[in-house]
Amino acid sequence: MIRVEPHPLVEIAALTVVFPKPLGILGVPDTVAALLVPGASAPMTADDSVRSAVRDLLRHGGYKPTGRGKPASEYLLKAVAEGGLGSINAAVDAGNAASLHSGLPISIVDLDRAVAPFVVRVAGPGSAYVFNTAGHAIDLEGLIGLEDADGPCANAVKDSQRTKTTAETTRILAVVWGTRALPGRAAATAGWIATLLTNSGGQPATLFIEA
Repeated sequence: MIRVEPHPLVEIAALTVVFPKPLGILGVPDTVAALLVPGASAPMTADDSVRSAVRDLLRHGGYKPTGRGKPASEYLLKAVAEGGLGSINAAVDAGNAASLHSGLPISIVDLDRAVAPFVVRVAGPGSAYVFNTAGHAIDLEGLIGLEDADGPCANAVKDSQRTKTTAETTRILAVVWGTRALPGRAAATAGWIATLLTNSGGQPATLFIEA
């Protein structure tokens, strides 16, 4: 389902999930919500070595993971500490919870808004996409990310608005952005996401691991 172009550091794990109801009417389990507060107990924890390894992964292609371009997992850490992370939906909340505690960025893509096939590669010069409803764009040059048939759609910093989940979403692709400096961590995180989404009523399907 996903082709990964040669890269010395990237180690992704991904899974597809089908939900019995659109995310707009599917509730978020208390077990997931409880993971998105300061001091929450979780089966995975991250430290500075994890954060450093993720930044090294993003730097490899020439991208600078600092400021507003820092990994999404670091944004979550700050947002939770400041009490500014609200609930979005069962899929995104589960991804955020797993990302927060594993330290690995996670992308959640609506499979009905994306167009297969998918490929993971470093974005070339001039690559960019809009990442929010306000129309703000991110420069993708040098950043490892996911592309569908219509172009770049997700990465470890900010996902494309074009393929984000909506209230109507019933099928997703979750991509864990891991690194070979942390072998097996991406797969473990994907397995945890599968458990969280099963508790939300989802049916995890394909598990993809690039080691």
